[in-house]
Amino acid sequence: MGGVIPESPYPHSPGSPGSPAVPAPGRRAARHGWTEAVATVLAGLVAMAVVAGLGLWAAGAADLPDNAFPRVVAAAVVSAVGGAVELSGDMGSLADSRGGLVVMPLSVTLVGALVIGAGFLRPLRHRAVAGAPELAGWAARIAVLWLLVLIGAASLARQTFRVPLGDGLLDDLGELFGLAPTAGFTTDVPRTVLFGLLWLAGVFVLALLVSPGAPLPARLVRLHGAVRPAAYAMLALLLAYVVVGLVIALVVAATREDAAGTFAVILLGLPNLVWFALTIGLGASWTGRVDGPFALPLPRLLDEALRTSGESTLNVRTLAEHDGRVWWLVVVAAVLLLAAAGLAVSRSPARVRPWQHAVRLAVALVATVLMICSVGRISAHYGLSVPVLGDLGTGLSGEVSLRPLLWSALGFAALWGLVAGALSGVSARGVRRRP
Repeated sequence: MGGVIPESPYPHSPGSPGSPAVPAPGRRAARHGWTEAVATVLAGLVAMAVVAGLGLWAAGAADLPDNAFPRVVAAAVVSAVGGAVELSGDMGSLADSRGGLVVMPLSVTLVGALVIGAGFLRPLRHRAVAGAPELAGWAARIAVLWLLVLIGAASLARQTFRVPLGDGLLDDLGELFGLAPTAGFTTDVPRTVLFGLLWLAGVFVLALLVSPGAPLPARLVRLHGAVRPAAYAMLALLLAYVVVGLVIALVVAATREDAAGTFAVILLGLPNLVWFALTIGLGASWTGRVDGPFALPLPRLLDEALRTSGESTLNVRTLAEHDGRVWWLVVVAAVLLLAAAGLAVSRSPARVRPWQHAVRLAVALVATVLMICSVGRISAHYGLSVPVLGDLGTGLSGEVSLRPLLWSALGFAALWGLVAGALSGVSARGVRRRP
């Protein structure tokens, strides 16, 4: 008796060559209990701590007094998942201090997300469908252990240092008056827990969206063909920018004197720079400033553009005034985005029309740019003054800020996504792909 075989939402139907194995009835499914959850969380924590530690070591943080290095590493891990580091000071009634730091070291963030995401998906491999309770239970095990990690890291990430008032007489006068200013950093534990768990939930969702072989609940199987190709393409786009940036940074490290500083940027903030470059290449604008002696390790071009009397606007045009090579960011964005669009089309069913490719890629690119704008913001300031000895705030204060003009960035992303998706969808006509 003939009939029509319903189309499988997966590239290969179960049992076909190259298809993932589906456990037979009665066969035990892949295990994902507490042992696997502990391994996933520990792997993610160790990977983040190693990357953060090497980056901070390259930046010279290993020379901090009072055995502060492990606490600074913990602060970097906390910042990488959305926690905020609060700068503090204690000068009593004779002085005033203020400070704060909000910046995500996205190299640490990316490594942690990749490792934990892979650990989350590993026990679910070789499955076609997984029930929502099963996925929720597996995610909950990891979340409970991750909660303990967040509390521990936030509790460890605090340290206090003595701030010298200067050389010679000024420091002696400070000791004579009993004035021993201190400065340090702490973390907000509740904020760290909240944003750290939200970060983990985002990792879970993105892992399920971008992995072609990850099982989904039966009601969400349709997302396989509608969402996963574009989501996978956006992940490939972001990683491609990181790889290109890494190659350029290694060349810079090999040809310039400050190799340690370059490696510090690679290990702490490479995605911060290259994903910022992606948005600039798409036409987005950012505003910010750099003021005072303290500054984050920004490339010379950005430091020059931001170090003005007021806020600066950064886009292709204004940056090109400092270095004409910035226009190449537009070319790189166009080439890599078209490649990502082609990848999305190649992984989509052949029945998808060009306008659908355009809309899906536009939505995916808007979401990607929104993520970059959310995690790429920088806000850092610190000030110290001792009125009884004169205002020292001018020499011991600084500010660094960088934030996007959000709506214009999202508008350009939608436009680029529509064009790239439509071009790839039209060019894919006639190319044989899976139905």
